[in-house]
Amino acid sequence: MKKTLWTLLLLVFSLTAFSQSYFEDGLTSEWHSQRRDELREIMPANSVAVFFNNPVKNRTNDVDFIYHPNTDFFYLTGFREPNAVLVVFSEEREVNGQLSDELIFLQNRDPRAEMWDGKRLGTEGMMSELGFEKALLNSDFGDKSGINLNDFNKILTFSLSEAIEESTTNQPLIQMVNQFKTATAYPDKLNEMSAQVYKLIKNSDLETSDRVVQMLKRYSRQYPDMMEDPLISSFMNAESPEKRMVVKEEVPEQKLDISSLGDMMAVLREVKTPEEITLLKKAVKISAVGQVEVMKAAKVGMTEREIQGVHEFIYKRYGAEDLGYPSIVGGGNNGCILHYIENDKRDLNERLLLMDLGAEWRGYTADVTRTIPISGKFNAEEKAIYELVYQAQEAGIALSKPGVTFQEIDAAGRTIIDDGLAKLGIIKKGESHMYFPHGTSHHIGLDVHDRGTRDALKKGVVFTIEPGIYIPAGSDCDPKWWGIAVRIEDDILITSDGNVNLSADAPRTIFAIEEMMRHPSVLEEWVLPEIDE
Repeated sequence: MKKTLWTLLLLVFSLTAFSQSYFEDGLTSEWHSQRRDELREIMPANSVAVFFNNPVKNRTNDVDFIYHPNTDFFYLTGFREPNAVLVVFSEEREVNGQLSDELIFLQNRDPRAEMWDGKRLGTEGMMSELGFEKALLNSDFGDKSGINLNDFNKILTFSLSEAIEESTTNQPLIQMVNQFKTATAYPDKLNEMSAQVYKLIKNSDLETSDRVVQMLKRYSRQYPDMMEDPLISSFMNAESPEKRMVVKEEVPEQKLDISSLGDMMAVLREVKTPEEITLLKKAVKISAVGQVEVMKAAKVGMTEREIQGVHEFIYKRYGAEDLGYPSIVGGGNNGCILHYIENDKRDLNERLLLMDLGAEWRGYTADVTRTIPISGKFNAEEKAIYELVYQAQEAGIALSKPGVTFQEIDAAGRTIIDDGLAKLGIIKKGESHMYFPHGTSHHIGLDVHDRGTRDALKKGVVFTIEPGIYIPAGSDCDPKWWGIAVRIEDDILITSDGNVNLSADAPRTIFAIEEMMRHPSVLEEWVLPEIDE
């Protein structure tokens, strides 16, 4: 077929993979509207919050990654198209002659683009389907919007220091960001770290300034450029708390605030509503079924990628729209790489297989890890390490209830693992080590490492408990332990007086795993034709 210039131009659009505008069977427009109301309740008086949706990311040449919206933006709107901006006012105000407490700007309907990429919602659809009273085209953002940012005491947003990929698709977003930067006189060197440091300094007093300096010293080792800021260096080098207070007064009051909005969203997103819990339960249930079916199907000689494919087939079979994060399937020593995503080991042998995967269901992601013996039986060393990790996780789950902290859960499991490793002769008692190098818990939700505070647990919090032991080849211990990697991760819902393990359908004990691996797999009769290499 001959390709005209027009056909070639349209081909570019055909390779931009947009998601659907919103989930028809997901959260309701009323639910998202309530979240915006809750945000307004904790915003400062006479403030405005500005949320830019994510840019489109290029995969290669003229092919883009499947689009995924910014999760804060989605939480507040339910909208999943790019080139959009949400503006939330703390109080109702007149905009272009009409009272409003929020505006959303989005891309126009475009029949040609929609022929290639799918239907766009447009301003009318935004109002009818997602419940906004006022929706404008993204070309109206800026001078045409009727919003004068100088009228606000505080302008809340996130760091805009990261460059947006230059592309035709992203041009509307780039233009809106540039208009916003111009209107707010956005400083060239403003970033989230410097904003957080200024906030720490402003909130310090005579009693806390020593602790703040110690925190800043830790930050400066990771971000040495921050010491080039004269105010930060003067505060850190001041000879006394009193002199630090003098420097503190020099920190300017910023109308533009890029650090507080993240804290506000963490408070809102930490405790899940019943509707969110329903979606998370579905994501976790699907992920647990994936673990069960792999336990039945796993055989010596399979590949990591083949195992990954079984999990992800299960997700798609149940209608999950995506993965919550890149799948981790590590056999043997590969399991010691915490975020191992290559999954390219071709011949799984008699060692352990660590599988950390999660389905995404209507925007919400599970995070479930199981470690199994690919042969179907744990050997003595594997049993010893597995049992330590299991007991550490059991201790954490038993503690989990309102009022308990992540730190307490982590400490309980870490004590069991440290004592156990010493008894096995892998470390000396009291010796620090890197065999358990990560924290035990994190929130889950719209992000696999979801927004949330580090405060005491509350009813409605959903989080992980995931202790692990990783002994890579070459470790300073008996070689019989080398290459053993065990992580067990479950998704825990805090109730009024305890917890529910949402991922309990996936076996956790040594006995239950070995028993499940003896069951026949529905995939055993699925034989594909050989393909000559």
